Amino acid sequence: MTTTIEAVFDGKVLRLDQPLPFAPNTRVRITIEAVEPAPPDVTSFLRTARSLDLNAPADFATNVDLYLYGETHDVAT
Repeated sequence: MTTTIEAVFDGKVLRLDQPLPFAPNTRVRITIEAVEPAPPDVTSFLRTARSLDLNAPADFATNVDLYLYGETHDVAT
């Protein structure tokens, strides 16, 4: 039986796009052909910031210098 399936290599292992139609412990022969380079992993700053799940005061964004440095800095306008 020959089966073609696509997968993504995450730098360590191949992640299959769908399950294989074989019983557990079935021996297989694998031939690997690159389909296309993987797109860069792009994540927005907002998604990254939210994923950190920081527990900060409600005014942190407004008073970031105060919380980071213990003082405020005037921004030239």
